[in-house]
Amino acid sequence: MPDRSPASSLHCDLLVIGSGAGGLSAAVTAAHLGLKVIVAEKDPQYGGTTAWSGGWMWLPRNPLAVEADIVEPIDEPLNYLRHELGERFDEARARAFLDAAPHMVEFFRRKTALRFIDGNAIPDFHGRTAHASTGGRSLCAAPFDGRRLGQRIADLKPPLAETTLWGMGIASGAELRHFLNAMRQPASFWYVTKRVLAHWKDLLMYRRGMRLVNGNALVAALSASALEAGVQIRTRSPARRLLRDGERVTGAVLHTPDGPVEVLARGGVLLACGGFPHDDGRKAALLPHAPTGKEHHSAASRGNTGDGLRLGESAGGHVGTDLLQAAALAPVSLVPRADGSFAHFPHLIERAKPGLIMVRADGRRFANEADSYHDVMQALIQATPPGQPVQAWLIADHGFMRHYGLGAAKPAPMPLGPMLANGYLQRGHTLAELAQSCGIAADGLQATVQRYNTMARAGKDEDFAKGETPYNRMQGDAPFAAGRGWSNPCMGPLERGPFYAVRVVAGSLGTFAGLRVNANAQVLDAVGQPIPGLYAGGNDMDSMMAGHYPAGGITLGPAMTFGWIAAHHAAGQPFSL
Repeated sequence: MPDRSPASSLHCDLLVIGSGAGGLSAAVTAAHLGLKVIVAEKDPQYGGTTAWSGGWMWLPRNPLAVEADIVEPIDEPLNYLRHELGERFDEARARAFLDAAPHMVEFFRRKTALRFIDGNAIPDFHGRTAHASTGGRSLCAAPFDGRRLGQRIADLKPPLAETTLWGMGIASGAELRHFLNAMRQPASFWYVTKRVLAHWKDLLMYRRGMRLVNGNALVAALSASALEAGVQIRTRSPARRLLRDGERVTGAVLHTPDGPVEVLARGGVLLACGGFPHDDGRKAALLPHAPTGKEHHSAASRGNTGDGLRLGESAGGHVGTDLLQAAALAPVSLVPRADGSFAHFPHLIERAKPGLIMVRADGRRFANEADSYHDVMQALIQATPPGQPVQAWLIADHGFMRHYGLGAAKPAPMPLGPMLANGYLQRGHTLAELAQSCGIAADGLQATVQRYNTMARAGKDEDFAKGETPYNRMQGDAPFAAGRGWSNPCMGPLERGPFYAVRVVAGSLGTFAGLRVNANAQVLDAVGQPIPGLYAGGNDMDSMMAGHYPAGGITLGPAMTFGWIAAHHAAGQPFSL
């Protein structure tokens, strides 16, 4: 159906379409450079997938690392990427990112509400690759007081309910360890008690938690900074088409609750709509394991349906199709909801903890469970015979279940009954009984557990080298393992029933394939020339990692940095603080 004539028009210097980290980074930067900025968000609430994320950003050579005396020349992370990406390595974009990232962080520290916590102990994913780091390349948003947003807090997308406790986000690292140890250590019990009581007070006063963490804190700090700098953030305003003057993109038509609005943007338009994780057609074309697109269950925001890519293509842009993987893969479980829908829960944390294995329907392990979510899912896809569904089961015993939980099924003292009743969590008093309830080969599962238990007691995974890289060990639980006499922080035997299982399927945290861009985040046409006035950011930009996943935060780190770069380019100003 064609657009009606716009009921009104607006004027700005930069129009940002999408409100995740990539879009808001550009919006805040542009506003501080003196531009008038409008952010148009399709959904009723702003924040996109970033608001549901862990909030970690891969930003080598960042100021917090330098202040901790972790100093490395640019060639160290550059050569790590060179080895990881191989023939797909794009040196121009890699250098632009690594040059700009420290300046971007310092800009946000000095001039905005965003504060960071360091990831100086977080290793890169692939410790055996030359120039991999054991820490100093990661940052996360610090906790943020949502009251600073005033009434606009109602427009901030809350964290994914299934990853929270009564809607309360739990920060990774030390805070998560307190929650896991709350029933065993008095200091952790009191920490958790104070957090829960403060959260309940917020619920009574504000109807939501106000101590925001992880990706929710990142979006809150960015949006507060944007609003305080005069940026308009308009929700329920999807962009339906771009406006052009010859080859130059000059704005877009938004469909708002008040009808179509024409936004004219003197400096151009930045597309940051979150990629295509819920566009079945694009998934079918780019994800071989999802022939209809419906076989891939992304944990990304449901509003990310490829709008930015289609808008970019309409102006002459091209979506990259030669990446190693078109999506940031992750094991995802389907959590039934009361309304009959399913939440998509990403399994990022518990797989490396001691006492868990992951098996296919034959009952056999297929990968190192402690490896990155992307690597584990790639291994599952490769291990699945053609024509069979891409699925596996996380298996644990009762001790693991009550200490760590399993997916959306929470640890003690939270009850297991609801998750058992809705079928999300499977339980068997014996391994054979569990296998029968899951449709797993019982002989295969019993043989796998017997072999795994022997290896776990010896502390060495002879099949998949679990626990042998810095990333594996960081994701494990050395104190818990050592307290039980296990030498490998990622391995413990599965011994005491009942036993539990959660089914995981092919999924992702978002997509990598996006509009081809140059080092200024300008969208390129068919012959590699910039399209005047058109930029791409976040997952609408073809990932500089080319479908590889060398470290945690390689989505949000480049999203923040190239948003900052694009804003400077649109403003016609060199990088500055």
